[in-house]
Amino acid sequence: MSVSLATTADLDELVPLFSGYLDFYEVPAPDADIRAFLKPRIERGESTVFLARSIDGLAVGFVQLYPLFASLALRPSWLVSDLYVMPAARRDGYGEALMNAARAHAEATGACGLMLETAKTNHAGQSLYERLGYKRDEKFYTYWLDLAG
Repeated sequence: MSVSLATTADLDELVPLFSGYLDFYEVPAPDADIRAFLKPRIERGESTVFLARSIDGLAVGFVQLYPLFASLALRPSWLVSDLYVMPAARRDGYGEALMNAARAHAEATGACGLMLETAKTNHAGQSLYERLGYKRDEKFYTYWLDLAG
């Protein structure tokens, strides 16, 4: 198993994984749209993506982070926006390895923390996050204003 920083050279492997991620959340999209979304994020440094590979080099999962600022802490932070491991590779430690890479990156960049959201029904994800020390927020509610119509 290896985890490395993804570049645009990894898009051919990253796009199908991201498609699986979108399918998991029941919002499928064409591969061309996914590539058009991911490529500029990576090229411009707007997101940081780590890619997990099996021992034989197969890309099996990814985590995508976006930089944020924690106003109450007066420091930078990171949003763990997307985490996905293909079904056949789940429970083999890839999710944990990706989350540990995210944490190491956050620490290396001087961040005060990592934030994430997950579906209320994603019990496997919740279990992983809690095992890694993430705490469910009991102080703040999350709101969303849909501007897409």
